[in-house]
Amino acid sequence: MIRAVFYNAVDLFFNLWCLAILARVFFSWFGISPYHPAARFVFRITEPILAPLRRVIPPIGMVDITPAVAIVALQIVKGVILQVVGRI
Repeated sequence: MIRAVFYNAVDLFFNLWCLAILARVFFSWFGISPYHPAARFVFRITEPILAPLRRVIPPIGMVDITPAVAIVALQIVKGVILQVVGRI
């Protein structure tokens, strides 16, 4: 029972983090002000993963690919964690 709750909580956490990254991408596409409360919240929770990636991954032309890399990395980490939890 506790394992299932933990499994679902980890799954939900990583899915929400990926959705926040996608929201940040959409905010930039649609010109949402970075001072909007929702945008500030999304920036605050996504910057810890995107900032280190931006230092390592250069933009391709005018396109920042770090959100895509971050989502892939988060999905890999989520899969590893859920596999470990599933074996316990």
